[in-house]
Amino acid sequence: MASAGTAPPPPANLPRIVAASLIGTTIEWYDFFLYGSAAALVFNKLFFPGSDPLVGTLLSFLTYAVGFAARPVGALVFGHYGDRLGRKKLLVLSLLMMGGATCAIGLLPTHATVGSAAPVLLTALRLIQGFALGGEWGGAVLLVSEHGDARRRGFWASWPQTGAPAGQLLATGVLSALTALLSDDAFESWGWRVPFLLSGVLVLIGLWIRLSVDESPVFKAALAQAEARKAAAGRDAATAEKMPLVAVLRHHWQDVLVAMGARMAENISYYVITAFVLVYATSDHVGLGKQTALNAVLIASAVHFAVIPAWGALSDRIGRRPVYLLGAAGVGAWAFPSFLLIDTEDFSALVLAVTVGLIFHGAMYAPQAAFFSEMFATRMRYSGASIGAQFSSVAAGAPAPLIATALLADYDSATPIALYVIAAALLTLVAVGAAKETRDRDLASVEPAAAPSSPPVPKTAGHRARSGSGQ
Repeated sequence: MASAGTAPPPPANLPRIVAASLIGTTIEWYDFFLYGSAAALVFNKLFFPGSDPLVGTLLSFLTYAVGFAARPVGALVFGHYGDRLGRKKLLVLSLLMMGGATCAIGLLPTHATVGSAAPVLLTALRLIQGFALGGEWGGAVLLVSEHGDARRRGFWASWPQTGAPAGQLLATGVLSALTALLSDDAFESWGWRVPFLLSGVLVLIGLWIRLSVDESPVFKAALAQAEARKAAAGRDAATAEKMPLVAVLRHHWQDVLVAMGARMAENISYYVITAFVLVYATSDHVGLGKQTALNAVLIASAVHFAVIPAWGALSDRIGRRPVYLLGAAGVGAWAFPSFLLIDTEDFSALVLAVTVGLIFHGAMYAPQAAFFSEMFATRMRYSGASIGAQFSSVAAGAPAPLIATALLADYDSATPIALYVIAAALLTLVAVGAAKETRDRDLASVEPAAAPSSPPVPKTAGHRARSGSGQ
């Protein structure tokens, strides 16, 4: 039971906090997905010329994957300081880093101008993007999750998750408009730079909104308790409070493994559906145009945006695990039918294939924010949620377009790609199936020590029951 000083804000304040997280995550994902779409459409020609078109695409996706390699590092750094200093400060920093790197990509010289320095600079900026995104996700979902309304936490925490399809929608929409308005030569010459430079304007808007929100009351209460413990116990306690990563690995290692497993199908299916599909649909195997493929992803992303809050609300009613398991089973079952639809070379079939895939993906992505937040204690929650989410991205989302493109090049068939998605779905079904349901958790109570106003609980048992691995 929260005290007056730590009580959740009135319901009228919660939509503003949700909006601040949503706008920030939308901008971050716009920047990240913009790179993925450009990697599939133009970077192979501008930064890796002279290669076979499919080989150039593979090299382009390698730089795309580098961003994922930086995400765990960002998760460690942002998680550590986010658990010590607060969620808000680190979210402002992540937004500035991501926006700055994206604008810089829009100003980069190409291979024709500076030779091999061009892909090196591109890779360096991609690393900065990945580092910033590794810290963004955990802070954004925690800021909403920790601000109250526990009965509808799944619904409210799912809104920052809609930043992914919103960013995809915005990035794909801008690219689609430019490819429709400009000739291929104009787009490859200068048009591709426009959406990257637009990121600067979006960042200013996001900063203005994000700076207007308050720090999480749950975090402020936990910080006050930590300071009291440090004052009472001396140097050893102070040192322990400064190392949330150590606490996560000591008390929540099973939850970290569950989160990593849960991300496998979610991450792999998403990047196969949204990034690789641009390669597959426009390849000689299918032969659709760039505009057709972009429009299909655009329509599907709009539906994806709409269904995520609905899945989040359902997780409040029946639990996080059932909704997540439905999504994992769905993307696995849809793998073969989706490629069969794309192979028909019909636009409506392509839209159906991508849309249904993203609807099932949403069933995993929507409850993920609340599910991961509810696993960890407040003073290690940013670290735990970020590590679980971002370390898995190195094995899942990072190589997914690369592996799918390589399989297509080797087999000239979608069959091995569908099997790849099915294998990921099976891993997630096992991980989430082994997890405990978290829907009824009180975030303020998931602490190493019970709050003063809580009923007396034996110290060791209370610690294990509330902050242990999913208990």
